[in-house]
Amino acid sequence: MRKKIIAGNWKMNMTFDEGQKLTSEIVNMFKDENIQDVHIVLNPPFPHLFPVKKLIGDTPGVYLGAQNCSDKESGAFTGEVSAKILASFGAQYVIIGHSERREYFKENNELLSVKVKQALEHGLTPIFCCGESLEIREAGTHEPNVKFQLTDSLFDLSADEIKKVVIAYEPIWAIGTGKTATSDQAQEMHFALRRHLGSKYGKDVAAEISILYGGSMNAGNAADLLSKPDVDGGLIGGASLKSRDFIEIVKSY
Repeated sequence: MRKKIIAGNWKMNMTFDEGQKLTSEIVNMFKDENIQDVHIVLNPPFPHLFPVKKLIGDTPGVYLGAQNCSDKESGAFTGEVSAKILASFGAQYVIIGHSERREYFKENNELLSVKVKQALEHGLTPIFCCGESLEIREAGTHEPNVKFQLTDSLFDLSADEIKKVVIAYEPIWAIGTGKTATSDQAQEMHFALRRHLGSKYGKDVAAEISILYGGSMNAGNAADLLSKPDVDGGLIGGASLKSRDFIEIVKSY
């Protein structure tokens, strides 16, 4: 059975005190409101990893993630953080290939393939992001474009490895713009991606892979998006910075 996952991507936000307050509120609400059958993943900036992990403690259903990892194991790479280091701090998930990394830092499919392998090697669950720009969406080539991102970065993994990967579909035109793909548009793409995974690994394997929606999900639209059969959760940006909003999304299941 696929995991239901709501992952909060803090991006480059939150001072130390703000991060501590946000984490404490989320963890306490999660416990107090007896939320079950949903995994939440907090993905703060690197300096927050250890203090956030301490606040999470052994809370069932709450996990620590990072926003990126290096493609290198270790060495003289100033400013980089390896999957091995992340794992040693208690991280369990890592976001790989977010559209902002692709656009601003020119990360390509080949590099992301190596990062996914590094994450898996060190026991981290990659949240692999894929998606299309407004230009590609309007040209009607979004489906083959996004499928190619999966093929080029993930299809050299074994069936056992791909089952350990979480996919996050993020229509780039709906990130931070206030626009959101309709629930039908999200379902259409999630179904297409699952079918594409099935073409390589078989339907049974594809049925085990969680596919999250990552385009401006919020407390107002979450229930509609999460009601779709192939939408297994969300990768949440802005709404993850407000504890009540984030928990309301989690409760939308």
